[in-house]
Amino acid sequence: IIITNWMLKKLFLFIFTSSFLLQCGFTPLHSTKDIDLGKFSVENIDLAGDKTINNYIKINFTKFKNKKKDKVFVIKGETIFYKDILSKDKSANVTDYQLSVKSIIKIFSKNNLVKEIKITEEKNMNNMSDKFEEQKYENTIKKIFASSISKKVITELSLLNDS
Repeated sequence: IIITNWMLKKLFLFIFTSSFLLQCGFTPLHSTKDIDLGKFSVENIDLAGDKTINNYIKINFTKFKNKKKDKVFVIKGETIFYKDILSKDKSANVTDYQLSVKSIIKIFSKNNLVKEIKITEEKNMNNMSDKFEEQKYENTIKKIFASSISKKVITELSLLNDS
């Protein structure tokens, strides 16, 4: 194989351009990976309401528990899950649902209410003939809701910790 100067220049230009474009430094605005886990701790999480969503939220906060830090928070709240009928067909069978969760999260520090956050998440879902698959899909949506709620609360905790 004969490699010419022109081919070397083209290869160099391709490698240089690729490395420049791939390392532009983009990071998501609300990424929890960049939050310093060493800045604050969550002492206790007390949630009422939908057990499935609450369990997922508690799991998302395990990395913030049981750490000896200057800022220690207690989280209390309630999550209410709704499954509302959006539409029906001509024979009155349900065709679409709206899944939604409403959360009121209260953040305490040293037994004082620091902040109250109200979060609402919604997702439309088609009715499925296989009810087992529908239930699995509904649980997946609940997990997504819990993840979104957790990320928003963690962001608020990191902002509170900075002030």
